[in-house]
Amino acid sequence: MWLIARRSFAEGWVRLTATLLAALLSVGLIAGSLQFALRAQAAVAGSDASEYARADVVVQGGTTDPDDLYALPDGRVRPDRVAGRPGVEAVHGDAMVPATVASPGGKPIIPTAGGRTLLRPWVADAKLNPFKLESGRAPRMDGEVVVIRHVARAGKVGTGSRLRMTLPRTTREVTVVGVATVSGRSAVAAGDLVLAPPETVRLAAGLPAGTWQSVWVKAASGVRAAGLRDALARDLRSELGPEAVTVRTASSIRTAQSNEVSGTGTAIGGVIGMMSSVAVFVGLFVVANTFGTLVRQRTRRLALLGAIGATPRQIKRLIRFEALVLGLVASAGGVVLGFPIAALLASLFAKDGFDISAADAQFGWVALAVPAVAGVAVTQLAAWRAARRAARISPMQALRSSAKDEAGRSWPRVLGALAVFASAWGLFGPAFAVARFEPPGPERTVAVSMLVLMGSMVTVAALAVLAPFFVGPLGGLVGRVGMLASGEAGRLARATITRSPRRVSSAASSLMLGVALVAATAMVLLSSGARFAEAGREVLPAEHAVASSGKTADGRAPLPADVAGRVAAVPGVAKAVALTQTEVKLVSPKPSAPDEGLVPTYLMITGAEQDGLPQVLALGGRPRALRTGQIALTSNVLKAHKIKVGERIVVRGSQGKVTLTVADAYHDPSHLFADQGLVSAPTMRRLDATAATQAVLVRGGSKEALARAVSGVPGAEVVDRDRFVAMTADSMTKGLKVTYGFIGMALVLALFGMATTVSMSVGERTREFGLLGAVGATMSQVRAIIRWEAATVVLIGTLLGLGAATGTVTTLRLATGSSFVGPAVPWWMFALVIVGAAAVTLGTSALPARRAARVPVLEAAKAE
Repeated sequence: MWLIARRSFAEGWVRLTATLLAALLSVGLIAGSLQFALRAQAAVAGSDASEYARADVVVQGGTTDPDDLYALPDGRVRPDRVAGRPGVEAVHGDAMVPATVASPGGKPIIPTAGGRTLLRPWVADAKLNPFKLESGRAPRMDGEVVVIRHVARAGKVGTGSRLRMTLPRTTREVTVVGVATVSGRSAVAAGDLVLAPPETVRLAAGLPAGTWQSVWVKAASGVRAAGLRDALARDLRSELGPEAVTVRTASSIRTAQSNEVSGTGTAIGGVIGMMSSVAVFVGLFVVANTFGTLVRQRTRRLALLGAIGATPRQIKRLIRFEALVLGLVASAGGVVLGFPIAALLASLFAKDGFDISAADAQFGWVALAVPAVAGVAVTQLAAWRAARRAARISPMQALRSSAKDEAGRSWPRVLGALAVFASAWGLFGPAFAVARFEPPGPERTVAVSMLVLMGSMVTVAALAVLAPFFVGPLGGLVGRVGMLASGEAGRLARATITRSPRRVSSAASSLMLGVALVAATAMVLLSSGARFAEAGREVLPAEHAVASSGKTADGRAPLPADVAGRVAAVPGVAKAVALTQTEVKLVSPKPSAPDEGLVPTYLMITGAEQDGLPQVLALGGRPRALRTGQIALTSNVLKAHKIKVGERIVVRGSQGKVTLTVADAYHDPSHLFADQGLVSAPTMRRLDATAATQAVLVRGGSKEALARAVSGVPGAEVVDRDRFVAMTADSMTKGLKVTYGFIGMALVLALFGMATTVSMSVGERTREFGLLGAVGATMSQVRAIIRWEAATVVLIGTLLGLGAATGTVTTLRLATGSSFVGPAVPWWMFALVIVGAAAVTLGTSALPARRAARVPVLEAAKAE
């Protein structure tokens, strides 16, 4: 059998190469997905260094949100209240100010691994300073900063470079005087740091002189951190009040940071794993198709082996051995191919605000061995069915020039398809259960979408099993059309199509998979884009908007607060309203169900000046003008948390707990601008004094004049209403570019599999085409036969693919209940998909058709 396998490789290297390329692309996509996931996890894990590395105790002013590690304390503390106490060796005042840093070219620098960029004070005391200067010096005066190494690398800046830094209130230019690391790392758990003189940071944070958000404490020699924490908490609370300070050990903060980083890495790996499952599925699908075609091509040879005494077990071993060799070669090449694929995915992820450039390519055993093993496993699984089919070939088939697919319409095939459909509902069922019992929100939508996606992939596999059933009626229809158009060639095409449904369905299945991927993605994009545009025009009477073109891990980069004043001063502007946003924790009322209290509830609150707000933002329900201390909530929020209009609620923002009165209910049909809550500008300042300005909505004025007014703000862009709606919708759909990358590469793999199957199926009938030429068939007639077969492939693949895509999107809409997703798309989308499928299929069959038409009679006579 080893000699037979070696001869098969030597004589059939062309057709084996096609199968090898299909397997190599499959393994490359799997390896690239894994490499990307490992890089993302390494980027997150590589940022687990802590700025509290040398501190022992941290004294925070007031109280903090225990469920948010990076929440700002709601009080202030003076370092001189802590310094000089027993057990205290050194103290340092600290504050955190959200910032967006732009490179000298004006492009925002995205913080590492989904973190944030924070302005923090430089630590002068060596006992507490965790920063190591890799180049330059410490900042000495206002306007000088030291940047963390990731900022320097991502922004391609060094000492002496000028940066533009956007703070909550203003934008300013700073000079880089040094580049630093923390514990040898390029970033910290919170993200990127920009370090400035302490007084610069205090003023930027709006803190009174001598006060800070927190104080770092170094314990004296021999003093335990836990004991010092207890002593400071007892003494400071007795002097200042029971809620005046929160005292924690620095080690507890470092542990919490490390745990959050680990959880983020696990979550990223899970999401990437779900998306890479598409790669595994497509790879298995394509390789199984090509192996099946490869076995059909060698029916006579395998039958002859059986005739001379080879047992079914030996034939199975032969096919599996060939699959093993192909799998090993494909795995080696696929692992190498995975590195550029991972680089492409990383660049797409960075465009969505998640930068993993801090992590280099991974060369551990997981990155190299797992995709290699996966490649071998995929090829073995793909060859399993082909090996079983080969073992069932009877010796009598060696005497036939071609065999009719008698099993193409067998009951086992129907029962198998029904079993696969049942497996799909094992995923659709939980999707509807999650939609029924989980509260509305992004987490529910993601969970439902992933379950529907997995169920749809299983459904596509079931349709592939049933594909031969469609070949007879649809192939007969195409054949009749062919008879009218091509005469005898059409009749011959009809005969060959209906005689071998498996051969036609193999190519149609790969095309179906490609059409389903493209059509489902297009349906989601077109329907959601149209709904966003429609609802945005309904909600947004503003003529222009000023927004940032940059992105962060949380969405669109914020603007400084002074942009609204610049815009309002432009001649012709009738109204300019700044939209600010912050996230608050709902403290009261508490969840009614006990299990709901396990996860805290956070609400995204939009702040805006109430005077003239309807001129630029027309929310559904027309909420009344809100006074200080009032809030309007959407009807969904009121229903989910059983809150009534007129009720008083307690929320926690960065300024601490605030009691608000629910003054009105409304809804935002676009879900873009005020999707959960709305407050006035004074109330927003009570919730969060540094709330990010997301945009400035403008009525009146010219675009050119507005652009001149904000020309000095990094990334600020003046756009019209439709463009602003599209930008806002795009910022909400993070990760789509990576999804498109996965779908695009899976589509290429599916189309390659179809092309390989078509080419191999033509090669399978070398003898048949040569004999047709011997009895008088012309070259144009042979090419016509193959073209009509290709038309059948287009018809079956397109119908099944569009059906699978429509079913997927319909199920997604029913499960999520979202009006933004639906199968109602423009007619031209279907026409474009059909024309594209026809072009790809006919294009891939053109070369095999020309080759088949030139087969000499003598070569056909000796072909298998």
